[in-house]
Amino acid sequence: MSLSASCETVSEKRTLSSLLAGRVVKRPKQEDAHSLQQAAIQLLEQQQNLCGLLREVGNTDPWNVFSDQKPTGTGGALSSASGALLVRELWRQAGQLGVPVAALSVKMMVERLNEIIVSEEEDQTRGLLSSSQRVQLCVLLESSRELLSQGALCPKLLWQEYRRDQRVPNLEVVCHLHFYNILTLRYIIETDEDVRPWLVSQVKDMCSWKPAPGGEDTKKMLSTVVGVLVGGGFELSSRPAAADRKASLLCCSLLDDVLFWLLETVERSPTPRCAAAELWIEMFDASLCGVSASGETLQRFFTHSLTQTLTYKPQLTVSDAIALQSEWTFAKSNRLLTSLFRKLAVIFSVEQLLCHLQQVLETHEVNWKHVLCFLSTLLVYNPCAQLSLRELLSKLLSSAFEGYDLENMITAFLLARQGALEGPAVFPSYSNWFKMSFGGGSDRHATSKKSLVFLLKFLSDLVPFEPPQYLKVHILHCPYVPVKHRSLLMEYVSLAKTRLTDLKESVEDMGLYEDVSGEGGASLQGQAVQDVEKAVSLFESTGRISATVMEASIFRRPYFLTRFLPALLTPRMLPVKADARMSFIEALGKADKIPAGQYSSYVESCQKQRHKEGGAVCLDTSDEPVEVLRIQLQEFTQLLVEGSEGEVSAQLSRISHTLSVVFPGRPADPVGRTLVELHTGAPLCPELHVTVINMILRNFCQCLLNASRANPPNKQSAWASMFVSTLLSNTQLLSGLIHRLWDLFHNQASSLGTAHQLGLAAFVVHLHACTSQGPLVQLVPPTLPGPVCVGEALNAALVCSTRADMLFCVRLCVAALSYGLCRGDSVPQEQRQDYVLSGFYKKLLYLIPRLSPETRAPPVTASGSTGEPPGLWVSATDATGTWRETAGSLWRHPAFRQLEHTPQYQLPLSEWLAMELRVQRGEDTLSDPERQEYQQWACWELYLSRPEEQGGCGGDTRILCSHLLSAVMDQQLSNHSVERLDLRVSATGTCLPDILSRLQELVYEMEVTDLHHGTSRPDVCDLLLESVSQRCSSPPPGVCAELSLQHALNVWNRVMLALPAVLLVKVKSDGGRTTVELDALIEHVNQLQRRACSPVGLLSCHLTSHFLRGVLCAAARCARSREEVNKAWSQISVCCPLLLVSAAHWWERLSPVLSSLWRRLCDGELLPEQLQLLEGCRKWACSLEGGLAAAPAAAALLLAVSLHRAWRGGVRSEGSLSALRPERSALRPERSALRRQVLVFLLFLCVKDHLSSLLYPQEGSPRGAADLCSHLLVALVDCADWLLLFQPSGRGVYQPIAMVMSDEFTRLMPWAFYSLLLRQSADLQRSAVRTPGFLFTAVLCYVGLLQLFLEGRVPEPEQVEPFWILSHAKQFLLRAIPQTTLSGVSSSRLKELESQCADLDPEVAAALSVHLDPPSLSPEMDFL
Repeated sequence: MSLSASCETVSEKRTLSSLLAGRVVKRPKQEDAHSLQQAAIQLLEQQQNLCGLLREVGNTDPWNVFSDQKPTGTGGALSSASGALLVRELWRQAGQLGVPVAALSVKMMVERLNEIIVSEEEDQTRGLLSSSQRVQLCVLLESSRELLSQGALCPKLLWQEYRRDQRVPNLEVVCHLHFYNILTLRYIIETDEDVRPWLVSQVKDMCSWKPAPGGEDTKKMLSTVVGVLVGGGFELSSRPAAADRKASLLCCSLLDDVLFWLLETVERSPTPRCAAAELWIEMFDASLCGVSASGETLQRFFTHSLTQTLTYKPQLTVSDAIALQSEWTFAKSNRLLTSLFRKLAVIFSVEQLLCHLQQVLETHEVNWKHVLCFLSTLLVYNPCAQLSLRELLSKLLSSAFEGYDLENMITAFLLARQGALEGPAVFPSYSNWFKMSFGGGSDRHATSKKSLVFLLKFLSDLVPFEPPQYLKVHILHCPYVPVKHRSLLMEYVSLAKTRLTDLKESVEDMGLYEDVSGEGGASLQGQAVQDVEKAVSLFESTGRISATVMEASIFRRPYFLTRFLPALLTPRMLPVKADARMSFIEALGKADKIPAGQYSSYVESCQKQRHKEGGAVCLDTSDEPVEVLRIQLQEFTQLLVEGSEGEVSAQLSRISHTLSVVFPGRPADPVGRTLVELHTGAPLCPELHVTVINMILRNFCQCLLNASRANPPNKQSAWASMFVSTLLSNTQLLSGLIHRLWDLFHNQASSLGTAHQLGLAAFVVHLHACTSQGPLVQLVPPTLPGPVCVGEALNAALVCSTRADMLFCVRLCVAALSYGLCRGDSVPQEQRQDYVLSGFYKKLLYLIPRLSPETRAPPVTASGSTGEPPGLWVSATDATGTWRETAGSLWRHPAFRQLEHTPQYQLPLSEWLAMELRVQRGEDTLSDPERQEYQQWACWELYLSRPEEQGGCGGDTRILCSHLLSAVMDQQLSNHSVERLDLRVSATGTCLPDILSRLQELVYEMEVTDLHHGTSRPDVCDLLLESVSQRCSSPPPGVCAELSLQHALNVWNRVMLALPAVLLVKVKSDGGRTTVELDALIEHVNQLQRRACSPVGLLSCHLTSHFLRGVLCAAARCARSREEVNKAWSQISVCCPLLLVSAAHWWERLSPVLSSLWRRLCDGELLPEQLQLLEGCRKWACSLEGGLAAAPAAAALLLAVSLHRAWRGGVRSEGSLSALRPERSALRPERSALRRQVLVFLLFLCVKDHLSSLLYPQEGSPRGAADLCSHLLVALVDCADWLLLFQPSGRGVYQPIAMVMSDEFTRLMPWAFYSLLLRQSADLQRSAVRTPGFLFTAVLCYVGLLQLFLEGRVPEPEQVEPFWILSHAKQFLLRAIPQTTLSGVSSSRLKELESQCADLDPEVAAALSVHLDPPSLSPEMDFL
């Protein structure tokens, strides 16, 4: 085996290099080196082919010239040894041939180069050398470098011979010659006269070739070429020679040729993807070019390239730029062009770029498309460029008006419009810029008539080329013009309107509220939709059709009929309950502003829509924009980790453009702050919009988590603010986002995980921070006082009524506050509060102490504990921590505690009470004892001692009591609003009983404190009564005042019945004697309780008992208790008839209660005499059936009430009326004035019952009241006193009836007068007519009846038709006027009535006139 192997080894052909390597491996001795060299020379003498010799001396595995690794070991020694042998052989053969060794070596090199290049068939699709070719080339060049080092090779001769054989040199070979320092590119460019055609073509081809698998060879070769050209073309020399200048110009020219090829490729490319162009654009990189060029050289190169790009093919005129500008926005521009601009701008500041742009515009003819695209790229990638552009525009305008320079003027307008096209998140809208620049009296154009004419002439010259949206801006927001020059402006306006007409976009197509867009993106129909939304919003807030709509229906009828009404009457599935849009349509229909056919067609279409949408399927099934958006959002997520801030901004611009496809028709340039309606009942977004919105929110959450893994919020870029600002520019999208967030927070909180809560909390924080440029939100139905910012609207979605609600709310708010405080740490001090939502902060002030008792102690901050905000976010995102730990860390943080000193972040006692009263007791996280402990801590420890300016009570228990009272009443008065806000109705009840308990504890403490200090408790009584008086004196707007007052008083009465009765009556000390003071209570009953009685004129039994018990308890504290009660009751009888009537009415039920109380208070004494009189009157009224005639010594009203109660307590039938006949005989009016007064008061009570039975038959009012009225009229018809009941003034002794009835019933007395009188017999009517003063009363009541009809306050009872009463009253009055006498009433008063009738009923007025002034006979008749 060894023999055969040995033979095989010998027979194998081995190269010189392998032989040398083998001997080296065997490590020959040093003394054998000379003999070894001699043997090698003998071997070389036998080799006559130098090319083969070059192949033999090469290393079979040379290192790649592009590799950073150099060979190790003995390779260098071998190369040196083989090179020496090769040089000796070259000298030998050159001597034999008689030629220079350099010529021989060049010939040998060129032959070998040609052999390598053509050794394998070239891959035409790739264009580069193969790997084997490159290996051989590197071996050859390594040998050549050895020859060059020993003076055996001439590089110049080598290039001459190579160019003679190669018509187009191979750029890769040239680059390798440069890499091995055999021939430099600089030398080749300077010496080769034909370098321009072959070098430029080779660069283009190399850009188009596919790179070798897994290598970056092409990029490195191209970057080498670029570096040499940049250094040669833009490096400054101290003493440049002519040759240097020529070489420099050549290098610049070569770079320009490739740049022009690139721009031409971009112009021709149908898609934004072109590999060749992208590869050359990558060469404009400071890190690639800067290797062989200095920083200043690089700046000169980039400046030159930018200038060449901006001035490339300046074929477009200014008029073309004006017309086509909207197609050159960043999102619509070729991505290759924007990438080129990014590369060229990266090493300059924004100010430098804009300054250079201005210089180019002033000195060159430019390509307007490239100029405006460059500006858009600059604005999108540099958020700070907005301010610099504003300064540039201001300079341009100043220069334009100073020299009346049209070029600067048009430049300013084009640049301003281009910035506006990128949206409000990048630059202000065009209309805002135009208003700010020309809308004021101190602006540049307003300084002189010449400047004004210059501006208007400029605008007039633009009219033939202007897109219509800019003409609309100029018309709607005209420049400021002094009154004396107004005609100049009107000439321009007329010209602009004519141009709009020519464009078939006349002024009629302009919106009513004209939310014009500087980009012209919104269609006419889209503008009409915005007009409809604005008109509906105004109608909802004012209840009237706006004047703008009414004017448009008359003066702009084409737009109104063809645009506005079709947008308003878009078929939809109508809601069950009419919303604002339906009400608006109905109002327009009633005003005859909607054609009948169009309205009926709308109704029919809505009915079809209802049937069609039984399955509510989204009609928009276009998935293409959704898929594009999904890919763009994924790229955005990657850019956050890998890209720059400019790339993030550019991607957001593309996302915004895609969103404008999904959410079309939005106004990009709203006038004022947009109002978004948030329908809290059900989401209104279609399925496609919900899908897109969910995609956006998920992407934001994912981006936030990815960004937070690397840096806390204060160390992150402004990507989140830019993301949200992009969404704010699309009102329709923002509306959908707000609806979705409301639904998630309010209805789907349990489905949100921790990651969702963190992401959505940060999202809301940025929404709040951007509210200065965002819209206001109006909740529908309106549960908040008015439109609020987005953050506060979403805060209303967070309810804290149950345990689950509280836990979700505290987690979300802790995340939002932690993020906001951390994010605010990276902005100036004055902007930090923009990132902290006051509503979320207040919820934490409420929830954290409630859920974590350990936080109720005053915060103690150690001297060395100064936490940083980033730690808060780390704690919030820690998956191992609990919400209690995170909340506690936030609660103790100095930044959190510091906010509580700012007024807008303070949680006042009133808001705390409102939150506590919304908690459902049955689903509360606290037990009843825990809740009592928490509420007592909040009231007595937290808020009682807190200063008033911080929302507390300043140590005053009266203020605390007032807050508790207001909260209890507010909670019950606003129950309807809370229910509309939270549709999850719970039967467990609120914490109202708990707060009432706190109120009882407080007033008891105040009572005990006052007794201890010997005070008379005026403050408590005054506080209680003044509180309800203030609330009832100003009913809330938009609600019927009477109903609101009754509701408020009913709530107050329920609260008052829960408090000690003694608090309602004051006891004062005067000269050492204590007395009862009832003035405040009497005023309360007369002014307020009287207006809310049900039934009318009668307090409830519980309320009457409460008042009387308060009087007895207060009197018991006086030295002469019995005397004080009698005195108090006497005052009540005179000054408070309502309480007197109520006490007499309910006495049968009140007597046991009050007797028992008095016996307890006064050691078993009987009731005071005045109260015993009530019992006597009751017994007297009940005993009249038996013939008892002696009446007690009581007031007539008290006796009448006792009689009335006796009748109502008996059997209500004919028998009851017959039972009253003895009463009528015993109380005949002619017997005494007292008896007459009793019957008149009794008639009043019966008339009141009669009115109640007609108005409120469901309340069971006495049905026999009308019959009793008839009987009483028979008894009183000859007495004029009964007429005083129906007169508004001058009642005399009967004045108490006005203090018993409500104002509503007092207004209805004229109607009661005729209602009763027309029921009577003809005899009784004739008797009544003869009563003194009847005519005055009848005419007065008739006038009052007419006014009731005119005001629409006529009751509509089931038994009687109102118009029947009016017509028969008129007939009766006309018949009665001639029969009446004029006694009892002065003629002047009747004259006044006549004048009143003249306006209301001329016929009655004429009859009165004839009766008062009968026509006298003429003298002729007298003579006869």
